Amino acid sequence: MIPEAVDIGALWKVLPEGIHDATINEIHERFATNKRRKELFACLKRALKDLKFAGCMTVYLDGSFITEKKNPGDYDCCWDVAGVDDKKIKPIFLDFKDERKNQKSEYRGEFFPSHFPADGQHNFLEFFQIDKDTGHKKGIIRINLI
Repeated sequence: MIPEAVDIGALWKVLPEGIHDATINEIHERFATNKRRKELFACLKRALKDLKFAGCMTVYLDGSFITEKKNPGDYDCCWDVAGVDDKKIKPIFLDFKDERKNQKSEYRGEFFPSHFPADGQHNFLEFFQIDKDTGHKKGIIRINLI
């Protein structure tokens, strides 16, 4: 279940601190609430299908998509590499060139292996749980693909 958003002093309300489990249906119901959000959700759903095909079992969802921002720019994901078949993973999920231009074009979001370093101090799983504007802890969503 996705908890209600809270005010931590950021530009928009965010999920409370922690990793919150949600199904794709719960994400759709909660966040695909207007045209822009529905477009982002459709792209996210396609990306999750591609990651699942490669054997990915867990994806973490972040970004303005899971805030109360009316028209989010995108979403951000990091994914657990455990179980992923190198021969089945689409190369785009490992393409970080030009500020992830190809990922944004294909899926309208960005994807990083969760253990990759994000900022010199944190991996992406940790980094996504820190609000970039305030430095306060915030929540993200875990999606189990199995």
